[in-house]
Amino acid sequence: MPELPSVPITLEGSSVLHQMFRFDWESWKKLPVEDQRKIETEAVELFRAWEKGSGEPVRNQSAIYSLLGHKGDLLFIHFRDSFAELNRLELELAQTRLNGFLQPQHSYLSIVELGLYESSAKTYAALAEKGLAQGSVEWNAGVQEVVARQSSAMAQRLFPSIPPAKYLSFYPMDRRRGEAQNWYTEAMADRQRMMHEHGMIGRRYADSVRQVITGSIGFDDWEWGVDLFAEDPIVFKKLIYEMRFDEVSAIYALFGQFFIGVRLQAGDLRSWLNGKLA
Repeated sequence: MPELPSVPITLEGSSVLHQMFRFDWESWKKLPVEDQRKIETEAVELFRAWEKGSGEPVRNQSAIYSLLGHKGDLLFIHFRDSFAELNRLELELAQTRLNGFLQPQHSYLSIVELGLYESSAKTYAALAEKGLAQGSVEWNAGVQEVVARQSSAMAQRLFPSIPPAKYLSFYPMDRRRGEAQNWYTEAMADRQRMMHEHGMIGRRYADSVRQVITGSIGFDDWEWGVDLFAEDPIVFKKLIYEMRFDEVSAIYALFGQFFIGVRLQAGDLRSWLNGKLA
């Protein structure tokens, strides 16, 4: 049997944009109260519409988080059906008066991704056993049939609602590509095994944390983004700490900056702009 492809099949869903801002408090405090109220009303109305989303189950939502630490003051997460929709909301935000007080600190562009290691291995082997050549019309059709079937079955995970949990942890990450350890030179079977072991740790925390993995290869500076949502931020520490002892993280994982935020409902933005958490 010919050597099978090394690249796993992936499913893609919602386009995702994280925006991190510092708020210009000094300029804000100099505004007349009447102007502050008008800006607050405009911003709350916009984010209420974005927060509501569309469809059933709900998708295409945005959420606001008050950031902890020096990396910024506000974090906006936007889930949409396309990059064009994300760009459209960027432009809509830019037209608001609130935007004049938002100083961009960081952003991250990605797309919800599910990697099908187990299905990939089975699919490639079955197609090869039929004598189909890799990259042929018949081979590609077989792969696309799996993608369509799995995408339909996993639609709610691919196009998720934003969890209502109080706390968020977001961080980007890579797989190591060094001379001594290189994730991309490992055999598919070995990567499949390691990812299975890695995933089993996450499943043990499923009752206390919701995880959304997004792919960003070709879109941003890292390869993946990870959003964790929980009512108790301690679970972030426990989950990530335990995962660092498994093989895939201990040997192959590289992490970027971590951003921790407290959820603000759209209606709470007015309180936040007055220096209070609701």
